[in-house]
Amino acid sequence: MLHPEIETMSREGIRELQSKRLQETVRRVYENVPFYQKAFQEIGLEPGDIKSVDDLSKLPFTVKQDLRDNYPFDLFAVPKSELVRVHASSGTTGKPIVVGYTQNDINNWADLMARCFAMAGATKDDTVQIAYGYGLFTGGLGCHYGAERLGATVVPISGGNTKRQLMLMQDFGTTVLACTPSYALYLAEEAVHMGIDLPASQLRIGVFGAEPWSDNMRKELENKMGIDAYNIYGLSEVIGPGVSMECQCKNGMHINEDYFIAEVVDPETLEPLPYGQKGELVFTSLLKEAFPVIRYRTRDISVLIEEKCDCGRTFVRMERVAGRTDDMLIIRGVNVFPSQIESVLLAIGETEPHYQLVVDRKGAMDDLEIWVEVSDKMFSDEIRRLEELERKLRNEIQSVLGISAKIKLVEPRTIPRSEGKAKRIVDKREL
Repeated sequence: MLHPEIETMSREGIRELQSKRLQETVRRVYENVPFYQKAFQEIGLEPGDIKSVDDLSKLPFTVKQDLRDNYPFDLFAVPKSELVRVHASSGTTGKPIVVGYTQNDINNWADLMARCFAMAGATKDDTVQIAYGYGLFTGGLGCHYGAERLGATVVPISGGNTKRQLMLMQDFGTTVLACTPSYALYLAEEAVHMGIDLPASQLRIGVFGAEPWSDNMRKELENKMGIDAYNIYGLSEVIGPGVSMECQCKNGMHINEDYFIAEVVDPETLEPLPYGQKGELVFTSLLKEAFPVIRYRTRDISVLIEEKCDCGRTFVRMERVAGRTDDMLIIRGVNVFPSQIESVLLAIGETEPHYQLVVDRKGAMDDLEIWVEVSDKMFSDEIRRLEELERKLRNEIQSVLGISAKIKLVEPRTIPRSEGKAKRIVDKREL
């Protein structure tokens, strides 16, 4: 445990620390960010009205559109001269989301990410290969600074160039791999084709995030790579990777509550929900100087767990993200998340864990077709077995989702691979 005095603090101690830092953050944004000053004034709120975390619900929400509307620097709480770095999301449409860091922010982020690597069992003796993208995306540099702060040897290879990744993994004796789970799976596949025995290598830990993935995907990665796979969560708007991280108990991700306050709210009513209920994650930053956020709606769906973990850490945990309210598909009135499909495919185990959801509208009716890759062995098998697998998948997915879907079994390596986030949904509807 890297910071035991913080990570095992009593719940009362955590609340006291959060309350103090929340008051400071609220005062800072009111004084330095016109957007927040206006938002507070519109609801008649003064910074002095916030005395503890119990007053959190009095504060207004921040949404992604607010960040776009204030592009590029109008939400920053410090002058540009105090910035040492900016990052930006790729953005699906229009302008990207821009976030900034002071030197203190960078130092805090490095400490935070070092703590996250330590939660997964990494130490200064490890060699960490970072295959997240570097550049404006926060993943690569966030992990890089954290691994260096831990004292580990860093291989800053970034994403792509898969054959080189595998060569260096062997030659450098990589012990920790950090990347998206879909790219890790691609690396595992390519290793087999190159005759590389990853389970026999020195690789022992995977730190995977930046996209939702299931426990069945974890088992798949652990079996194919011979590692312990851990889930890390973060988002650029809050800090980048490191908002929460699994420990070696693998029973939910510990939210770093000395840096962030987490809430779960009903996505429709925006009312806070109690521990144990599923809803939309909302985060308030507590130490960010350049780009503090107040009650930022992530659109990620999860559950908060209050019970103390067996590892001894007292931080509240979050379940793995079940999907996003804005990535969620509504098919014939039913909410569908790609992670639900993934769990079914991996539980059945006769397909490859590569799939796409193709949505179309035939007349007034939504039509869902799931493209699923089968293995080389299965594809070369008799038609009767393929038909039986298709029937099994169709029945199981209908049982899980509550709606019917067409299953299309496709040849191995048909579905495009990704060196970043996998593209799971092709939506052809004109909504």
